[in-house]
Amino acid sequence: MKTILIVDDDVYIGDMLEELLEKEGYGTVRAYSGTEALMYLSSARPDLILLDLMLPGLTGEQLLPLIKDIPVIVVSAKAEVTDKVELLLGGACDYITKPFDTSELLARITVQLRNTGSSGIPDHSGTSQRELIFKNLVLNIDSRTASVSGSSVRLTQTEYAILKLLLLNPTQVITKSVMLDRISEDTPDCTENSLKVHVSNLRRKLKAADGNDYIEAVWGIGFKMNEGI
Repeated sequence: MKTILIVDDDVYIGDMLEELLEKEGYGTVRAYSGTEALMYLSSARPDLILLDLMLPGLTGEQLLPLIKDIPVIVVSAKAEVTDKVELLLGGACDYITKPFDTSELLARITVQLRNTGSSGIPDHSGTSQRELIFKNLVLNIDSRTASVSGSSVRLTQTEYAILKLLLLNPTQVITKSVMLDRISEDTPDCTENSLKVHVSNLRRKLKAADGNDYIEAVWGIGFKMNEGI
């Protein structure tokens, strides 16, 4: 069962989301402040987070950069385009404005869980093999291995971190500054000057496996997964 963390201090909305999601077969966890959510995330990993912005303690905007490797859908009354753009560039996978249609929210949740492959695939030992899947590309988070159309692709530590970040946000353009910030914990040696080289090498390796260019450069902004292949 996939688990969704609901971070919202509005009890009515939280109750509605909890009932809706549990009817769809999801497990739910509630947090009523950004601080409470951060405490929960220090010891547990949900499959997806629904994040309100106006929270007591840590706000949604303050909490978002602290969330690593978990898809986040922002659910907020803020409807300004600039707010949405900043949050999407800052790490959110999607943004839905309150009030929202419940069927639309469920569809967006389904897309994000499908894109991140967060359901997990059991191996023969009974443990969970977490995989991120995009087209014919598979990245196994537990073993840190990649394959394209069944062929193994050897990655450096930096290439793995870049690919993992892109696969966790497959529809989102990741700016160079955000990418450097998000992978810095795993690859402190990666600099702005070397990032382009690392991405270029990664693209070359993936393309060599089956001829498809899995990563595209968005001129002047950053990189994203190539949905057009």
